[in-house]
Amino acid sequence: MNIVVEGGAPAPEGLVDAVLAYESALAADDLDALASAFEHGPHPLRGDRNGLLIGHERITGFRSRRGGAGPRDVLELRIHLAGDDAAHVTTVNAPSSGGRGLVTQLWRRGADGAWRIVAAHVTAPSPALDPRIWRVLGVPLVAGAGEGPLAGETVAVKDLFAIAGQRIGVGVKAYLAEAPVEDENAPAVQALLDAGADVLGIAQTDQFAYSVAGLNPDYGTPPNAVVPGAIPGGSSSGPASAVALGQASIGLGSDTAGSIRVPASYQGLWGLRPTHGAVSLERVAPLAPRYDTAGWLTRDGETMRRVAAVGLAGRDAVAPAPGFLAAPAAMMSCARGVRDAFDAALATLAGAGVRPLPVDVPALDDMLLAFRLTQSAEAWRADGPWVEAHPGALAPDVQERFDFARDVTPEQEADALADAGLLAARLDLELGDRILLVPSTASAAPRLDADEAELESRRRATLSITAIAGLTGRPALSVPVLDTPDGPVGLCLVGPRGSELALVDAGLALAAILRNPGETSFGHTV
Repeated sequence: MNIVVEGGAPAPEGLVDAVLAYESALAADDLDALASAFEHGPHPLRGDRNGLLIGHERITGFRSRRGGAGPRDVLELRIHLAGDDAAHVTTVNAPSSGGRGLVTQLWRRGADGAWRIVAAHVTAPSPALDPRIWRVLGVPLVAGAGEGPLAGETVAVKDLFAIAGQRIGVGVKAYLAEAPVEDENAPAVQALLDAGADVLGIAQTDQFAYSVAGLNPDYGTPPNAVVPGAIPGGSSSGPASAVALGQASIGLGSDTAGSIRVPASYQGLWGLRPTHGAVSLERVAPLAPRYDTAGWLTRDGETMRRVAAVGLAGRDAVAPAPGFLAAPAAMMSCARGVRDAFDAALATLAGAGVRPLPVDVPALDDMLLAFRLTQSAEAWRADGPWVEAHPGALAPDVQERFDFARDVTPEQEADALADAGLLAARLDLELGDRILLVPSTASAAPRLDADEAELESRRRATLSITAIAGLTGRPALSVPVLDTPDGPVGLCLVGPRGSELALVDAGLALAAILRNPGETSFGHTV
């Protein structure tokens, strides 16, 4: 290792040892040593290609689910002094996986004589493929028609959809190993290809798509492109991260209980769950067919409009009735920051003549219970035999859901189906043909170091809202216009069945008002 100090001066006592100790802790994924290497308090910084983390707590939390940096050799260490007790350090490293990495750090000596990092920027070797996001990647993987309304667009396809010549992996390595090679594209994939889009690759999903977190122990957790150190949202996590990072322009995903709307909300994307049955699920691995839908993620509403027009071609479009609705009861499960952002959005819309009428919806707990029981019973029928034959293949949280699903009795399912039917009928009566406005998720993206209890609590709170569209089979669109102190949250538009294109048009109009208050107005008032 080559060590160079500015001006040829000796290195400050203990600094080189501190830098090398930090490198060792990275290789060993020693979380305690890594935490102690950074100054405590709200001011330390750590940045990489995924964004900037601010504060010791955020930096420490980010490492909890990341895994170590892996073995690497430090080739060069350069020190620029900044007084007696501070130094700017640059290291060049050679990871065992290949390439060269660069790390720059500002170190400061404390009153106890120990050197600690104040700010760091990490430049890792550029991977040809980030396995957290992509399982298979091409240039492209499948070329589209070359012309059409989606020419020039690139698609990240969730690992549930068949692509000719590839296997479906459902986010589980053991499943992938046994899966047959597909001989045809899923119709939902083929529609995008026929419209001119290229399929760039197969993107990751939560195991069996049975989560809304985006965590995957087999491949790693995709990064949240807009909230560093937070979960990406799932189960369409791979397509969402690929789109949010600019690696693809369209994500093709599925939404059973919120698996498009949740990652869209957490990563500032447009996400559309179409009317149940509107998009073919042929050659798509099922989770719960009663609720499964195929839909899309994009970075802007105009692209979503073109994608939806292609994906829903040939279906009759429904125009919602004028006006909007809001459900005060749906806010009960939301975090304070989400409630404040939603209320602020309603106030801005009111200034432009958009005043949603309050509507009464069934109790959130009743909707969640009916949805959970019926979804679980279907999930066990669809995937339970494989799960039972492969003990130990799944993450504990996903396995726990399948264990619950296995134990749902026929009598419980029958009762839950009856309840779901009654709840759906009441929702249809209350909502009619108008568009309901609710938050897409009950909170912004939880942090990577959130414990299982917190993740489950936020999951249940969010699913109690997303169940409105699930139980009724209505389309739902997440629009990235709500800002909270913890990150973005989507504004969700739930419309009458068949109103997808009108939802996107309404979303574009509402987004224009919320982004430019006082400069735009809506076409009608309530």
